Amino acid sequence: MKALTPEISALLDKLYNLRGDESVVLVEMNKQRNRAVETKTRTTEEKKELQSRIADLEKLFDDLNSQGERLTNLLSDINRNDYATVLDRLNIDFNPQALVEKLNKSLPRTIDSVTLDTKKAEKQLVRVEEEMNHAIATIDELSIRRDAALANQEKLNEYFELALSGRISITRDSIVSLLEQFNFTEEERREAAKLLMFPEDALFQYDEKIKEREQSGKSFSDVFTEAKNAEPVIEEAIKYVSEEPEPVLVEAPNVKDSLISLLERNGIDYLDYSGAELDYLIDNYDESIIEKNIDYVKKSNVGVELFVNHAELMVDNELVDKIKTLLSIGKEPIDVYLNPIVLEKYSKENLKEVIESLKNNGMDPKNVPLMAY
Repeated sequence: MKALTPEISALLDKLYNLRGDESVVLVEMNKQRNRAVETKTRTTEEKKELQSRIADLEKLFDDLNSQGERLTNLLSDINRNDYATVLDRLNIDFNPQALVEKLNKSLPRTIDSVTLDTKKAEKQLVRVEEEMNHAIATIDELSIRRDAALANQEKLNEYFELALSGRISITRDSIVSLLEQFNFTEEERREAAKLLMFPEDALFQYDEKIKEREQSGKSFSDVFTEAKNAEPVIEEAIKYVSEEPEPVLVEAPNVKDSLISLLERNGIDYLDYSGAELDYLIDNYDESIIEKNIDYVKKSNVGVELFVNHAELMVDNELVDKIKTLLSIGKEPIDVYLNPIVLEKYSKENLKEVIESLKNNGMDPKNVPLMAY
């Protein structure tokens, strides 16, 4: 008779766990399904909010264009001198020409800002819809795989019941084939088949211990935990639970947490950034540079939205100098905000060279659109 060694006990721990509701396979599936359901709920709400925001921005865009045009035309037709007596007598500061100039200067920038916000919301909507659709597909896929897992579990229990009753007539290949579905190693499959085909060697002894423990009021979860603590368990990932396992970010200890904490302290939602952007920030993480850059774009009124889709600017140690250079030649913060490509394209020195080149050619850098730099 084969002894119930720690290695055999560990293998049987694993097999018995797969027979019940606490099966690591079913538990993991439930966890994945719960995460997918939570994601679906969250993204469904986010989708509604984004669609509403986009609709509001589109209406704002139309109103700014139509009302701005009408107001400009109306003011252009007004001659202040025609109303000078009333305006002067009542001390009313009304200069239609000055208002037209202000409209012509500010309105296009405001419209550009609304357009940019709309595009950002539309991009975020695409990401949210992709995440939501993936969650829905995951829920459907897990439902199918759970049915398959329950069928495999039922078959496994059938084999055990036959073995424990001394009536097993299942072939070794059938047992090995079933255990392959649970991703047992080849060596484990062979050993498990022997245990089921020849239960008197160790299976009877193990099952008796399980019954004794159950009579003591302990759940199999308790038994399984005790066995894992007392004996070397063969740890194998149950790969078939998810054919596409969740990606694991390999990073320096706590860098990701530090980055997320830093962004949140500064009012930045890390979910606005893709996985690739977060990976880049983690790989190039420098807290002092990121803090300095975020602080400056806030104080200069450029706005932290500058970093959305341009996350690499957060770790650019020349960013502050480049923005100061652009502001010093008369560019407005909104100009910088709408043209982050210039900050990515040039180093500090190259940017100064471009500005000098414009001056040498008789142009005022302030009046040359940044998109032409």
